[in-house]
Amino acid sequence: MDLAEETDLLRKIPMFAKMETSKLKLLAFASEMVSFQNGDIVFNNGDNADYAYVIMEGAVDVITETDKGPVVTVTLSQNQLIGELGLLNNTPRIATLIANGNLLAMKITAEMFFRILRENSEVALDVIRMLSDKLTHSHEHVEILQRQANQQTGN
Repeated sequence: MDLAEETDLLRKIPMFAKMETSKLKLLAFASEMVSFQNGDIVFNNGDNADYAYVIMEGAVDVITETDKGPVVTVTLSQNQLIGELGLLNNTPRIATLIANGNLLAMKITAEMFFRILRENSEVALDVIRMLSDKLTHSHEHVEILQRQANQQTGN
């Protein structure tokens, strides 16, 4: 895929749709397209957070370790940003992500990710919205688990 094709692909992602063409080209040039096969590990819980990814095609399963073993907590798909929490918090990965089918993702360095946020308020606002959405879904999931735990203990 050449720079023009990558730029066109990026423009189709809602988060990047309003960016200037020159900034999209810079993002495409500075980033790397990576592919994973079904079952490949994108990153592991505890890994250093050096990159964020945008899912271009396919999906990933977010795996959380529990007392009863690993559990798929959510499946994320096309146009979603993954791995940004570790970058924003400067902390290791908090979950393992595994390709669910064939996966094509744009791998964005921490430096480029922060540059995009600083220079593009629309993108920064979209990232905030995505994080808020993830937090809302996590909260809902915790509530469901709490209800299930209460039912099992008879509370």
